[in-house]
Amino acid sequence: TLMVYDNLFECILSGIMSVKGKKVLHMDRNSYYGAESASITPLEDLYKRFNIPGTPPESMGKGRDWNVDLIPKFLMANGQLVRMLLITQVTRYLDFKVIEGSFVYKKGSIYKVPSTEAEALASSLMGLFEKRRFRKFLVFVANFDQNDPKTLEGVDPTKTTMREVYKKFDLGQDVIDFTGHALALYRTDDYLDHPCLDTINRIKLYSESLARYGKSPYLYPLYGLGELPQGFARLSAIYGGTYMLNKPIEEIVMENGKIVGVKSEGEIARCKQLICDPSYVMDHVTKVGQVIRVICIMNHPIKNTSDANSCQIIIPQNQVNRKHDIYVCMISYAHNVAAQGKYVAIVSTTVETSDPEKEIKPALDLLEPVEQKFVSISDQYKPTDLGRESQIFISRSYDATTHFETTCDDIKDIYKRMTGTDFDFAEMERKKNDVFGDDQ
Repeated sequence: TLMVYDNLFECILSGIMSVKGKKVLHMDRNSYYGAESASITPLEDLYKRFNIPGTPPESMGKGRDWNVDLIPKFLMANGQLVRMLLITQVTRYLDFKVIEGSFVYKKGSIYKVPSTEAEALASSLMGLFEKRRFRKFLVFVANFDQNDPKTLEGVDPTKTTMREVYKKFDLGQDVIDFTGHALALYRTDDYLDHPCLDTINRIKLYSESLARYGKSPYLYPLYGLGELPQGFARLSAIYGGTYMLNKPIEEIVMENGKIVGVKSEGEIARCKQLICDPSYVMDHVTKVGQVIRVICIMNHPIKNTSDANSCQIIIPQNQVNRKHDIYVCMISYAHNVAAQGKYVAIVSTTVETSDPEKEIKPALDLLEPVEQKFVSISDQYKPTDLGRESQIFISRSYDATTHFETTCDDIKDIYKRMTGTDFDFAEMERKKNDVFGDDQ
C-alpha cells in the first residue's frame, strides 16, 4: 500500500503507481487537488490568500472567471510530461492551447526567439554574419547523433564542453546568452563548463517541440494548471486509487526507522511507502534557497509582443548582472484563467539578495501598468533522506523554471528509488492498453 500527499508531482506519481498495480491512498490537507500547483478560484480567494485587504474591484469582472496558478509552468510540446499525459490518457480530461511566442531580453528590450528560419533571418537579435554562424550551429545540433561519428564534427559528447562548442562556431556573447537560456532553458551559466551532450539534447527538445505547433514549443491547459493534478487523480481512481481531501496529517508513524502508517483525525492508515512534499517531513529535508514569484494582473498585453494573448519572456542573468535568469509567464482570458480582457503575468526567479522585489524590477518594468500584484517568497527544500531505509519519498520544491522538465526528472528519480527500476514509457503504454484497449 502506498500513501501520497498533495501537489501535482505527487498526483502524477500516484497515477503512475496505480497503473503499476499499487494500492494507493491519496490524502490532501486542502479542500482542492494539487496544493501549491493548484489554480486559485474565485479571485476573492487569491486576495485572501495573499492578505490583500478588501475585495477585488468591479473592474476585475466575475470572481469565478479566474483560475490563477500559484506556480507558473508551461509544458514542452515534445517533453516528458506531455508523454506521461498521452501514455496515461490523462489528455482525455484536458484541453491545451499553444503559447503564442517566446521572447528573450537583450539590453533593455525584448525580442522574439525565432521560431522559423525566416524569422531567424529577419531577427534583429543578431547581425548578418552572426546569423550564418548560428544557422550552421543549429544544423549541427539537428544532425547530432552521439552514436554516429560522422555527425560529431570532432566533438566528444561526454568530454567537449559547451563553451568549446560555441567557440567552434564562433558565436558571440548575446547569441550564447539566448541559446543557453531561451533554447536550452538553463537558469545559470554553470552548464558552459559541462560536457555538451545535455545542452545539445535540450536544444533538440526545444526544436522538436517547436516543430509540432509552430508558434512556440510551449503548451498550457485551459482553466489553468490545476487541471493537471485533477486529471491524474481521475487516472488513479480508474485503477482503484482512493482520494481524500480535507485530511489533516497529525503524525507519520515509524517503526525501526521505517514508515508503517499515517495518523489523521485519530485514525492510523497503514502503508509501506509514502510520497509527500517537504512540508510534511521538515526533519527529512534541507533548505537550499528561495524563489520569488509575483502574480501581476493587467488589462493589456505585454508591449512588443505583437499583442500576444500568451507568451514567455526569459531575461538571461548576464543581461541584468545576476547569477539566475528571471522568467515571465503570461496567459490571459483566452485560456479561461481570467475575466474578459484581462492578462495574468507571473514573474519568478531564484532569490540572490535580501531585497528580492528589487531583483525582479527589470521584469516588472516590462509589464507596466499593473492593476494588482500578489508577491510570494517560498523557501526551497530538497530531501536529505532518499527513502531507501525509511521508504519515505520526498519531492523537491518547485524551482523557478517555467516548464516541467526538471519536475519530470525528479518524478523518474523517485520512481526508480521506489521500484528499483528505471521509469519506462513503453511499459506504461502496455499497461494502459490492458485497461483502455489499443488506441487507433
